[in-house]
Amino acid sequence: MIDIRLIRKDPAAIEAKLKTKDPSISLAKVCELDHKIREGKTKVEQLKAHRNEISLKIGEMKRKGEDATEVMKQVASSADEIHALDHQTKQLEETFICELASLPNIPADDILVSQDKNDNVIIKTVGEKPTFNFPFKNHMELNEKLNIFDFKRGAKISGAGWPVYRNMGARLEWALIQYMIETQVKNGFMQWIPPLLVRREIVFGSGQLPKFENQQFKITDEDYDLFLIPTAEVPLNGLHSDEIIADEELPLKYCAYSPCFRREAGAAGSQERGLIRVHQFNKVEMFCFTKPEDSSKVFDEMMASAEDILKGLGLHYRNALLVTGDSSFAAARTIDIEVWLPGQNRYYEVSSVSNCTDYQSRRSNIRYRGADGKLEFVHTLNGSGLATSRLMVALLENNQNDDGSVNIPKALQKYLGGIEKLEAGK
Repeated sequence: MIDIRLIRKDPAAIEAKLKTKDPSISLAKVCELDHKIREGKTKVEQLKAHRNEISLKIGEMKRKGEDATEVMKQVASSADEIHALDHQTKQLEETFICELASLPNIPADDILVSQDKNDNVIIKTVGEKPTFNFPFKNHMELNEKLNIFDFKRGAKISGAGWPVYRNMGARLEWALIQYMIETQVKNGFMQWIPPLLVRREIVFGSGQLPKFENQQFKITDEDYDLFLIPTAEVPLNGLHSDEIIADEELPLKYCAYSPCFRREAGAAGSQERGLIRVHQFNKVEMFCFTKPEDSSKVFDEMMASAEDILKGLGLHYRNALLVTGDSSFAAARTIDIEVWLPGQNRYYEVSSVSNCTDYQSRRSNIRYRGADGKLEFVHTLNGSGLATSRLMVALLENNQNDDGSVNIPKALQKYLGGIEKLEAGK
């Protein structure tokens, strides 16, 4: 969440910055609730001080043998008023937290202001688009002969948007995951295997709730109130919730493989069939906790690690610094890494690296003690390293041959027993 002290100091300036992400944002309700809460707490303190004065007076009257009945009635009345005000203030605080938590992070000052994602700034391009001397196919057409995915059986089991990987499709997917984990560990990230179901407060801490609750899959009954993770970012952030991390331990650089679950499939057009947009996909996540002064350096290290994977696979890609209106909700800065998909005739994001500053740590109460002994919130950063479904599409479409076979990048062959090519019927 945003530090309320920033809003109190200059609400107009903060509102203007937030509007660059979402023009509909208004801080009027947050400011009004904050004022009422502070006013209520002040009133309660005044009433308690007055009650204490009366209590002292009662004690004096009793010592003198005077009748304190009427004064004692004032104490009882004051106690009722304090209780009512406390209850009212707690209700206001619940509404206030919900309103404050619905605000996105403040974008960094150097991010281009725009609501049009076409204005995203391409800051780096690696390699070139492949050229073909034959009519190339998209991954769905390639699959007709390769038979490495089964969308019909996936739909039979779970509905549309839940693909099944079979035979070499399953093996290639697993090879990708192994390769990515190996790369991340080599680059200094500690591997974790987190739970796939997490508590509501953990999802809240990462910034997915309350705003994006309708995009989550959840289990709610008399025993459980749990959410399927939309990304391993959620449990990795939750690992240190309500903790104070030792200064000398920072930065902490974590990675984790997990399936990811999202209610977003089927929203796009015919070009986004197949593996482009699905309810469940695999991803290796990077997540870091740092001191504020180190977060920019760690951000660059995360970018480099994600790019290492694409370079090893020989894929053409570009990096796009997102404009304010396209940036991640919890992020102050986001760079998307996009690969070229010939069958879609466009670039698609396979990694999104974000610096969330103290936005998530403030929600999750994750702090460290600085050299001066003062407790401060850490900065958190997250990034895909990488998401496999679109990466699988990129491998298939960019490495296809005129006979419908697909060359397997050398970096993956060791995980596949030396197999160099996907071919029909094999």
